[in-house]
Amino acid sequence: QVQLVESGGGLVQPGGSLRVSCAASGSGFSLFAMGWYRQAPGKERELVATITPGGSTNYADSVKGRFTISRDNVKNTVNLQMSSLKTEDTAVYYCNAKHAVFRKMEYWGQGTQVTVSS
Repeated sequence: QVQLVESGGGLVQPGGSLRVSCAASGSGFSLFAMGWYRQAPGKERELVATITPGGSTNYADSVKGRFTISRDNVKNTVNLQMSSLKTEDTAVYYCNAKHAVFRKMEYWGQGTQVTVSS
């Protein structure tokens, strides 16, 4: 069992930066691919970025060049550094963990609100 707790959301002006973090408890963090998803009001949840156990990353086209995902397999954390934020980045951001081998082992955090507004 893996528990995920997000932190770091908040209100930021357009063009600003923000970092959201996810702390994982439980065993085997280094065996999980980690990801950030987001859901805006009235929209479906969408992929933002993922990072494999080995550190390979993948980004949605809408955030490429602006967001950076990283992980620390010692501290069991995954971060999403967001810069050049736009109003359309406003959403609840969710941390996701998916086992690299046993794909049905998947966990979600409770989400953290990110609001980009002037």
